[in-house]
Amino acid sequence: MKHYCLPQGLSSDDVNSLQKVIVNARTIKRGETLFRVGDTFDTLYAIRSGSIKTVVSTPNGNGREQVMGLHLGGDALGLEGFAHGRHACHAIALEDSSVCLIPYVHFERACRETSALQRRLLQLLSGEVVRKAAQTLILGTLRADERVAALLLDFSARLTRRGYAGNEFNLRLTRDDMGSFLGITLETVSRTLSRFQEKGLIDANGKLIHILDFDGLRAI
Repeated sequence: MKHYCLPQGLSSDDVNSLQKVIVNARTIKRGETLFRVGDTFDTLYAIRSGSIKTVVSTPNGNGREQVMGLHLGGDALGLEGFAHGRHACHAIALEDSSVCLIPYVHFERACRETSALQRRLLQLLSGEVVRKAAQTLILGTLRADERVAALLLDFSARLTRRGYAGNEFNLRLTRDDMGSFLGITLETVSRTLSRFQEKGLIDANGKLIHILDFDGLRAI
């Protein structure tokens, strides 16, 4: 995962300097919270293994959580803390996971000393903007079945870019989490996956998803 967490084009000395500010990996168990809304932003996180969801509480005060993102190995977490110095979401492990801790004060100093690291930070922030824009487009313009298909295809593509099999994977999000992320109900998610299976597009067994017909999913 080094090519995700470290900027391209660094000299060996720059890489060594950056690695010195990375605290040893921390293991978080499934269901454990890495950080919460309102926590002081003093650390950036890079996922080494596993998967983590980010959630916020809905503004009407009913205690319901809105899933904002699904993060995999190689992804950075905590970037939203740059805005106001406090985290704006909860980060919860979907499975036993491992993260690298990067103290912000050390990271900031490394950015001042290494222009390639500054560029990498801008790339990470830009990537977050692009992902949020894509999610807004999905929620605002696509039908329920299109949203589910888009989620499966996006997850597959992200795994493929990391060198993993993109046609068969464990989607760690629950059906309820999927519905929250996509702006549809749990029942709609379940019915949609069942229809996809009946059409021979996927084979779904719990969280294990096997995509059988990529072209068919893209055509929805």
